[in-house]
Amino acid sequence: MKAKLKLIVFALLFVAFFTGCDDFVEEVEVVAPTAEESGEVFEPIQFVTGVYGRHTDFAYAFSFLGITEMISDNADKGSAPTDTGADKNLLDGLTHTTSSPSIRAMWTQWYKTIGRATQAIEYTETFEMTNEELRERLIGECKFLRALNYFWLVRSFGDIPLQHIDIINRAPTSDVYAYIEQNLLEAIPALPFKSEYTASDLGRVTKGAAQSLLAKVYLYQKKWQESADMANTVITSGEYDLEPDYAEVWRVSGENGLESVFELQGRGEIVAHGIQQYSTTQGARGPSGWGWGFNTPSEDLLNAFNVEGDDIRRDATIIFAGETLFDGRVIDAGVENPRYNEKAYSSANAGQGDGDKNIRIIRFAEVLLIRAEALNELNLSSDALTHLNRVRNRVNLENITTTNQSELRQIIWNERRLELAMEHDRWFDLLRTGQAPAVMIAHGKPFETGKHELFPIPNDQLIQTPKMMQNPGW
Repeated sequence: MKAKLKLIVFALLFVAFFTGCDDFVEEVEVVAPTAEESGEVFEPIQFVTGVYGRHTDFAYAFSFLGITEMISDNADKGSAPTDTGADKNLLDGLTHTTSSPSIRAMWTQWYKTIGRATQAIEYTETFEMTNEELRERLIGECKFLRALNYFWLVRSFGDIPLQHIDIINRAPTSDVYAYIEQNLLEAIPALPFKSEYTASDLGRVTKGAAQSLLAKVYLYQKKWQESADMANTVITSGEYDLEPDYAEVWRVSGENGLESVFELQGRGEIVAHGIQQYSTTQGARGPSGWGWGFNTPSEDLLNAFNVEGDDIRRDATIIFAGETLFDGRVIDAGVENPRYNEKAYSSANAGQGDGDKNIRIIRFAEVLLIRAEALNELNLSSDALTHLNRVRNRVNLENITTTNQSELRQIIWNERRLELAMEHDRWFDLLRTGQAPAVMIAHGKPFETGKHELFPIPNDQLIQTPKMMQNPGW
């Protein structure tokens, strides 16, 4: 006989505050075999897997693109001039408002995922099971995912409510970062190395993923020594290396591969379906096209590749009108836009809403660049060059030799742009490094200092919680 379990992912009070409409209330019904049928751990594993499933929502295929890439100098809205993409034209023009649906969608998505992670932790902590190592691992996975979503929130909105403390008043950014660090530090000892997982657990959170995210969290807070040390722990673990061929990283053969630290899974044994329309929204539009044509690499990004002589990363990042792709697909010269995002291209599932494309969240190359940046800020510029040049050598670029801290800082920032182009970090790199005002104004976008450093708290949220304060300038 099958046992039926119903999990309310948010506490009712949380739902009352962090929702404005009924579709935010999540009831997840799991029909689980009895212990005799499939063992004692079916239920907690399923609930934890459900946290991963929160990252396959359409929000990551569209809203996420708007607030991470289209808003930056890396990408334009794309598509047809008459197609606004709801608010993508506003994000592209840096004229978004407190009612922009993309901002609201990601605020909601991240908090819902945090709520599910917390509920899964609480359920797993009290579930009767004899395998304590597995229990701790599952809890560690959820703590990583909770930390990741809080990280996305805090770098987007600044002070935010911490769900477990106060759902109305916004906690200081420093408190949010401290909670993120706490979650990751608690997760690390409970998580296996990547090499210790079986094939059936491909894509689950690893020790290296938690350590890498923590190194990045430290970097955002300018905790240079902690960031450098944590990145070095990952680098010296022997678990990761650079793929010899940069272009291979973005193909099916590169998913969860040598360089992969953490990816959102598009399709596999664990996640039930693809990240909804991630490839479709960014696919070529028009004759021979397969997509909507949004989030197109900008001319400014193209020029940045060309100035550096960086043909390898340029051609692995940008699909050009009229070119023939690696798999033989011919891009008609008459497509709507001159460039498209090749890192989102799926050879096998082009145009399918339920595609197979993974989103790379953390790669080993970024860990190397994190350590390089942190070391340079610690006045250890010679040591920083080792990691910077390792990334550059992979794409046949000459070694950087300067040890002038100021010069090297700019070079590392530019290297991050070219290495991680279209990987959803550029906007936040511009903000955290203080480059945003000058870069965006030069790009023709009306950046307002004191306002655009943060997204506005969605207006719907303020209606639900009138005591919550809005961000400056909004």
